[in-house]
Amino acid sequence: MNDTTAIGIGPLSLADAHDLAPLIAAYAQELSRGAPRRPDDYYAELLLKDRTARLIGARLGERMVGFAVFFDMPDTVSGMRVGQLDELFVVQDARGLGVGDALIGALIAEGRRQGWQHVRWLVREKARIRDEPIAADLEPGGMRSYIIPVDRTAGNR
Repeated sequence: MNDTTAIGIGPLSLADAHDLAPLIAAYAQELSRGAPRRPDDYYAELLLKDRTARLIGARLGERMVGFAVFFDMPDTVSGMRVGQLDELFVVQDARGLGVGDALIGALIAEGRRQGWQHVRWLVREKARIRDEPIAADLEPGGMRSYIIPVDRTAGNR
């Protein structure tokens, strides 16, 4: 992609569901390596209507090329607020153009507005950030991410 159009970053709304759906499908396919998923406008709408998740999108011209899902949360230890970035995705043909950096920059700006202490980023094992320019600015958080399964069919522990 040789598009030199400026990267536009902004909050996503329900009106963006149709543009977001193919990116969610591409992200899921990249992580699972299975058969490509079909874009699902309904799921994109559900995500955009979620009461706690916040989404921002990146566009080159009119085309959505990336998104980030994040949360505003309390930090138990400091008593301050923090941002938590859970998902960040940029389509393959827009990688290396600064889209990821622009999404991170928008989160940092949001953090300043909200008074966040920092942004936590839980990165999936299969994520590819080592080769991106943003990787040079990441600081080790001294934490690991663990998943505690919840068996919804079993009784209490």
